[in-house]
Amino acid sequence: MSAMAAYNRGKYFEEFTTGLKIVTPGRTVTETDVVIFAGLSGDYNQIHTDAEFSKGTSFGQRVAHGLLCLSIASGLAMRTGFLEGTVMAFREINEWKFSKPVLMGDTIHVVIEVVETKPLPRLGGGLVNFTLEVKNQRDETTMKGLWSVLVANKPA
Repeated sequence: MSAMAAYNRGKYFEEFTTGLKIVTPGRTVTETDVVIFAGLSGDYNQIHTDAEFSKGTSFGQRVAHGLLCLSIASGLAMRTGFLEGTVMAFREINEWKFSKPVLMGDTIHVVIEVVETKPLPRLGGGLVNFTLEVKNQRDETTMKGLWSVLVANKPA
């Protein structure tokens, strides 16, 4: 066994079964997150960065960028370790829907469920399709969709 294999926490393709659920830890979305994401992405839309402007919107306050929260969801998923060392490629985001705003101070977590697996022997693994629901501290779904990930086969 190599030193790298000893630290592998990820599940191999063969270990994913339809219906498997994984719940991530939570993470509070802060004003710092929003400011840093605005700078990184160049998205300084007033709904995210202007408190006075945002008071006059249907939300009544600034909201976090949807793509920021999608990125945080990806990080939360990786924190669980279920793809650590076994993910080959992140293939697709499908049917993604932003349902409710994430406000600064909201704590989000992700409920992940395996909905399909497809062996791809020529690639040395398979495709795993997951549904993801990003939920806030009130258990309201803020966004959801389907991710497709290539996962390695278990070593022989």
